[in-house]
Amino acid sequence: MALENIILEHEKGIATIFINRPEKLNALNKATIQELHETIQLIDKNPEVRVIIITGSGEKAFVAGADIAEFAHFSAEEGAQLSAKGQELLFDFIESLKTPVIAAINGFALGGGLELAMACHFRIASENAKMGLPETSLGVIPGYGGTQRLAQLVGKGRAMEMILTAGMIDADTAKMYGLVNHVVPQSDLFAAYMTIATRIMKNSPVAIGKAIEAVNANFISGINGFDVEIKNFGDCFATEDFKEGTTAFLEKRKANFK
Repeated sequence: MALENIILEHEKGIATIFINRPEKLNALNKATIQELHETIQLIDKNPEVRVIIITGSGEKAFVAGADIAEFAHFSAEEGAQLSAKGQELLFDFIESLKTPVIAAINGFALGGGLELAMACHFRIASENAKMGLPETSLGVIPGYGGTQRLAQLVGKGRAMEMILTAGMIDADTAKMYGLVNHVVPQSDLFAAYMTIATRIMKNSPVAIGKAIEAVNANFISGINGFDVEIKNFGDCFATEDFKEGTTAFLEKRKANFK
């Protein structure tokens, strides 16, 4: 598959996706969303890939928003379709993926860029990162899950303030809010996410997928997260990973998950 808007690297079980539209500060357009969907779908099927990293190319931006020129003249119906299709293709798709996805925020993460980062399972930011949802300053609201995921991550009051003021926060504030897990110097960002990814890879990929599903269940309307946890906990007992993990523990050796 020819890649026009992203760069894909694969090293020792870790697939790193660089969003690469430097002339647009890596802004998301429909083509990039489609390309991200197809690429992530493809690498998720590769059993050698245990962790996926999403970041931006260059040192200025993770993703500096959506490509406004693409939808500035849309009708209400077209706008709703844009939001629905984007959420289905990329944002909801990433959130429910069984392979862990980490956002490495290396600069501006605004609008659709912050929404993309929030759809990932967790986030690491460089010290120069700036985050925000500026959509209300354009006469619109976040449309790729931002009103929902931001409130889930930082609380209703802080989400309201960020969305209604359309302002940006820095990386340290984002960490204080719980929006990002770690803040590191930009020069250390690669080492930081590789270290965490390597730690994840030591654990059972089957159990990780089940855990992601159980955690996500708490945020799905009409779903009892405790019931999903009980089911997934039981399902793990029937897996080779459970047999290997418990046997390795009893034999006082490191587990070799396949």
